[in-house]
Amino acid sequence: MDYPLTLTLDPPGRIDRWRPLVQWILAIPHLFVVGALTYVSGALGLVAFFSVLFTKEIPDGIYRAQAMIWRYGWRTMSYAGFLHDTYPTYDFTMTLEDPGGSPAELNLDEPPVELSRWMPLVKWLAIIPHAIALFFVTLALFFVYIAAFFAVLFTGSMPAGMRRFIVGTHRWTMRVNAYAYLLTDEYPPFTLD
Repeated sequence: MDYPLTLTLDPPGRIDRWRPLVQWILAIPHLFVVGALTYVSGALGLVAFFSVLFTKEIPDGIYRAQAMIWRYGWRTMSYAGFLHDTYPTYDFTMTLEDPGGSPAELNLDEPPVELSRWMPLVKWLAIIPHAIALFFVTLALFFVYIAAFFAVLFTGSMPAGMRRFIVGTHRWTMRVNAYAYLLTDEYPPFTLD
C-alpha cells in the first residue's frame, strides 16, 4: 500500500514471558510524555487548519513536528503493548524519515506542494466512515490484546496474526489521523495493510 504515512514493526522472534506483566509499567514515563504531546499535536492541527485554509500549505516545522510526535507515540505504544522489548528513547528528532534505533518505525513522505484550500472544512465529514469502522476494530483490538497478553505469558511469543492485527489497527488509525490533521489530501484506505 502506497500511502504518505507508513507505520511498520520489525518484531522479535521471542518475547520474555514476564514482559507483559511489567512492560506497560516501565512505559509509564513515556506515556506521560505521549499524553502531553497529544495536546501539542492538537494545537498544531488547529494551526495547520488555518494555514491550509489561507495559504494551501502546512509550515514545514508543523509537518515535521507531527511526524516526530506520532513516531514517538508509536514507539511508546508498541513497547507498552509488548510488541517488542526495545525500550523507547526520549528522541524528539523532527525528521520525516524514521532515524531508526527502534523496531517500531513511522515515516511520512515530504509534504505536498499544495493542499486543497477548502478540504479542512469537510475532511471531518469524510472520516466519519473510518471513525465508525475503527470503533469496532478498536473494540476487537482490546480483546486481541488480552489474548496476546496470555499468549506471550504462556508461550513467549505473540501469534503472527495477532501482531498483524494490532500493527494494522495502529497503521489504519495513523493514516486517518494524517488525513484528519491535514497532512495529506489522499483519502486513507479501509485496510489494515
